[in-house]
Amino acid sequence: MARRFIVEADGGSRGNPGPAGYGAVVRDADTGMIIAEAAEFIGHATNNVAEYRGLIAGLRAAHDLDPDAAVDVRMDSKLVVEQMSGRWKIKHPDMQPLAAEARTVFPRAQVAYTWIPRERNKDADRLANEAMDAGKAGRAWEPKARPAAPAAEEELPAPAAPKAGWAAPADLGTPTTLVMLRHGETALTPQKRFSGSGGTDPELSEKGRWQAERAAEALAARGTVQAVVSSPMQRTRQTAEAVARRLGLEVRIEDGLRELDFGAWEGLTFAEVQQQYPEDLDAWLGSAKARPTGSSESFTTLTHRSGVARDKILARYPGKTVLVVSHVSPIKTLVRLALGAPPDAVYRMELSAASLCAVQYYADGNASLRLLNDTSHLR
Repeated sequence: MARRFIVEADGGSRGNPGPAGYGAVVRDADTGMIIAEAAEFIGHATNNVAEYRGLIAGLRAAHDLDPDAAVDVRMDSKLVVEQMSGRWKIKHPDMQPLAAEARTVFPRAQVAYTWIPRERNKDADRLANEAMDAGKAGRAWEPKARPAAPAAEEELPAPAAPKAGWAAPADLGTPTTLVMLRHGETALTPQKRFSGSGGTDPELSEKGRWQAERAAEALAARGTVQAVVSSPMQRTRQTAEAVARRLGLEVRIEDGLRELDFGAWEGLTFAEVQQQYPEDLDAWLGSAKARPTGSSESFTTLTHRSGVARDKILARYPGKTVLVVSHVSPIKTLVRLALGAPPDAVYRMELSAASLCAVQYYADGNASLRLLNDTSHLR
């Protein structure tokens, strides 16, 4: 498999335009460890030019490590992210050649762009300021010694737990609420068979459709949901569509919300996996980096893509209540990240079919778990 990198980049200008510099870090996506840094004072420039220069430097640093890698770029510049994603036109003549240069570093299919809040881009921001300070002192920026690599269970920093807090200050505004709905039952659900993104993609059973309608009734009665986002799997889309019809909303598909790929375990019960693949199962239960037999995914990789999906939703729907229709593993993962719990906490949660969970996210990164495994609408 190709390596996966996270590039975090930033740039700044003291005066805009004024003395400017950029910073960028490259992380190993599986461990979160910083494996490369880049920063430079670039003289007199604008914030946007410095941000683009930081992006280019981060991409080049990742390319030097592995030109075949898949790269997830994360920046707090909405302008750069939207322009490089192709959603906004690049009109400024200073931006056009920089964007063109950034696109030459990797083939477009290997790079994805995600907006993140400024507080989640602290390493790149720090490097940009170090570069500007060095330029002011008339010297070149030099990297400092990096801290030791994070422990394995810390995994990816971007989908890491939001900051803890008893209550968010009033001036942080309205939180974004993710109401997470597990899909209704399929024929495999009552038999407790592994059913991930690599299996038969079953549809809802008759009972599952009933559960989806009961969830739709309950959510319509609350009257708070303003958007619906779903995993691309058939069972989640059917559940999401039942709610969206009742609420008069459209369903937006987010691939990062799909279930884990269980490989050769697809369709088997836990007991059958224990009998046929005992060593692999023990390894999987003991480490977030272990993968089911024949699967390309571990809980570490699922944590990464679930966290990216979460950040996309938070960026798209600030201050709103969003219904997220997904599966056991992604929902448990987002709950445990909100709590700051260790990876093995997912094995200590029960999520019934068509159950509801809710997490609120504040502007400073605080998160508050408000609901877990609510099935009152099914009684």
